[in-house]
Amino acid sequence: MSDTTRVLFDAPGPKARMRYRIMAVIGALIILGVLYVVYGRLDEKGQLTAARWDWILTSNAWTNYLWPGIWDTLRAAAISIVLSMVLALALAMARMSDLAPLRWLAGIVVEFFRAVPVLIMMLFAFWFLVHRGWFPDSINPLIGVVFGLTMYNSAVLCEVIRNGVASLPAGQREAGLSIGLSPSQVRRSILIPQSLTAMLPTLVSQIIVITKDTALGYLILYPELVTRARQLGSAESATLPAYVVAAVLFILLNYGLSKVAEAVENRQRRRARSAGKVGDADAPPPVAPIPVGLGGGGG
Repeated sequence: MSDTTRVLFDAPGPKARMRYRIMAVIGALIILGVLYVVYGRLDEKGQLTAARWDWILTSNAWTNYLWPGIWDTLRAAAISIVLSMVLALALAMARMSDLAPLRWLAGIVVEFFRAVPVLIMMLFAFWFLVHRGWFPDSINPLIGVVFGLTMYNSAVLCEVIRNGVASLPAGQREAGLSIGLSPSQVRRSILIPQSLTAMLPTLVSQIIVITKDTALGYLILYPELVTRARQLGSAESATLPAYVVAAVLFILLNYGLSKVAEAVENRQRRRARSAGKVGDADAPPPVAPIPVGLGGGGG
């Protein structure tokens, strides 16, 4: 163990380890006690009987409620993710621009939408569209959800991209300028692609946040998974089981997204490593062939 590691962290002694074990046992007992109390309350209310859960095996629950809810959740999340990335790239380029007015304007936009809660933006967009009547009532909730998620997450992703660019070595920018690229071309062609790869874990976590935040559409009548679970619970007189199933489905959706993103990240790393290979260092350098007619010898 290095001196720095010793300064930052001292290995616990026998008394400290025993104290940690006791605290872990006490914490586990508290959790088990809470779960037992919750189980008793649910059993007392009849929420754990088979009659409350048998609807899960029926096709009506899935075809009319759960699958449509999953589809609407993924639809709103996918649209918001695409629009957020496009707008975040534009805002990041503007915030790193050499034009001061453009930087200030982009900074105001980013700071404003980072400060306003997502739900307020959804409500504002929804009621604005309802009063204006520009679109059919059936599509206004979707637009409200997408607007709120896009504006907030584009502001957050803009800062993620900008911080990723700032974390790159200064030599990247200098190398681009040395071959005749303009500053905007350096940012667009060299810095931002590298920052996106470097900040991929953060981008993935933001995608998961977008998927979860679609549940806020519940308050503006968007028929996403939580809204469908509420409708299903009312239809089957099983509100709590319906919400539990919706929570499990959200967990599975986000877990699947994280695994897909993890696979993409691993693929990017493998491509980066393979692109960095320049051949066997122990192999002798290639010998250039001697052009015909230029070799030594009389004639």
